[in-house]
Amino acid sequence: MPDRTDRDDPHAPVTNVVRTQDSTVQTRLAVPPVLGSARPVDPTDAGAEAVGDSGLRLEAAVETTAPDVHLPDIGAASFGGADVQLETVHGSDDRRQVQETARYPWSATASLLITTRDGAQWIGTGWFVSPRTLVTAGHCVYITGSGVPGRDGWVLSMQVLPGRNGTSLPFGAVTASQFWTVRGWVDGGDENYDYGAIVLPSPLGETVGTYGFAVLPDDELAGRVLNVAGYPGDQPPGTLWYGSRTVAALGPSKVHYDIDTAGGQSGAAVYVIEDGKRLGVAVHAYGGPTTNSGTRISPEVFRNLSDWQV
Repeated sequence: MPDRTDRDDPHAPVTNVVRTQDSTVQTRLAVPPVLGSARPVDPTDAGAEAVGDSGLRLEAAVETTAPDVHLPDIGAASFGGADVQLETVHGSDDRRQVQETARYPWSATASLLITTRDGAQWIGTGWFVSPRTLVTAGHCVYITGSGVPGRDGWVLSMQVLPGRNGTSLPFGAVTASQFWTVRGWVDGGDENYDYGAIVLPSPLGETVGTYGFAVLPDDELAGRVLNVAGYPGDQPPGTLWYGSRTVAALGPSKVHYDIDTAGGQSGAAVYVIEDGKRLGVAVHAYGGPTTNSGTRISPEVFRNLSDWQV
């Protein structure tokens, strides 16, 4: 697909990929998930994941290891000095740790170890949507407005660690250096356009599986159970945590929910479960005093995510 650079279109995609291929425009408004070879987890009838023994009960390969160190949330790279609230816990923390991370859909969620242009290291979360493409937040792939010399711009590289559980990496790790985001994020750091993608050099998604994603109109999305799983920095390094609540509010470019999260979960899938299929409806990115929020998958976002699939 050509790199559309129309500065009047905030959803015009931009990339650091040197060469891209033309593709036909996708007209579907739903892309189904693919299980891969990871053993799936059965969701609950309530439309959530079966995790742990408390709360709502809403829902192996040669192993390499990941570092057991705390790293800062990638959101702080762009927003560290700004008046922006990143992911937050509201009241009692009801997140639950995921232990069987080698099973789908957890296998299709990846811990991100991000190196910015100034050599600093950060954490984030991404989710597979095709063999070589993960969706994440725009601020995970492109730093803007940091005020730190040499930091702004495309991140230097990223280690993608699907299904990570602490130092255990059931599917190994892949280093990525090709990324996508959109003009609305690059030009002004506008949170309404805070979404992006990671392109891997190998088709790891064929093994770990993928999420689907969809545009759901207000009357279908309002009141739905939402699910968020990611790699927060306030828990033991590299551990996966999950939460679920119903939609709190909807806007044309944002979905709000009272699901507890913490820095490091930026880029996680905000998804619904339909007939056992996990469909992303937003990209988790921000916090607030009463709700957290994600960039909604609108028709414009859907078009770009579809075009970025490889």
